[in-house]
Amino acid sequence: MLACYDAAGPMQRAQVLFLAKFFGVLIAAYLLIAWNPVNDRVIVPFTEGIAVASGALLNAMGQQVTVQGTAISSSRFGVNINNGCNGVEAMLILLASIVAFPATARARIAGLLLGAVVVQLLNEVRIISLYLLGAYYPRLFDLFHTAVWQIVIILAAIAFFLVWSARVAPTRVASRA
Repeated sequence: MLACYDAAGPMQRAQVLFLAKFFGVLIAAYLLIAWNPVNDRVIVPFTEGIAVASGALLNAMGQQVTVQGTAISSSRFGVNINNGCNGVEAMLILLASIVAFPATARARIAGLLLGAVVVQLLNEVRIISLYLLGAYYPRLFDLFHTAVWQIVIILAAIAFFLVWSARVAPTRVASRA
């Protein structure tokens, strides 16, 4: 049995190692943010910051919203940015992918920082568009909230990882015959 595994070669072992690291980091990260002290002292204030930024952008667009904690509201509509809507899960998927990938520490840090910015900028667009949909096209809100934007945010994190990993992947020397 071990001979079969070895016969698969170093490429398959690298893939198995990547998946093991990916799932290990992902599970550990989810457990960490689910822990109440981390959620209450890190995730909730982070989410409140997202609400403040979204509220400021909506006000700049003339929407006259107020922000209280993680809630953005006006006389037309209101949204509350909960866990799952703050982009943290997409950032954790990106974190696990980048940590599991064979790259230098410098490349990983750059990828994590740039990736977090990309995910959060896209999440700002998501929150603003969801507020506007709820205020002006309420029939579309649930579809975009539960299906469209969830998929877009996760796919954006995956796409960022694929682009980043292609750029930092160790170059392979073609074998000479």
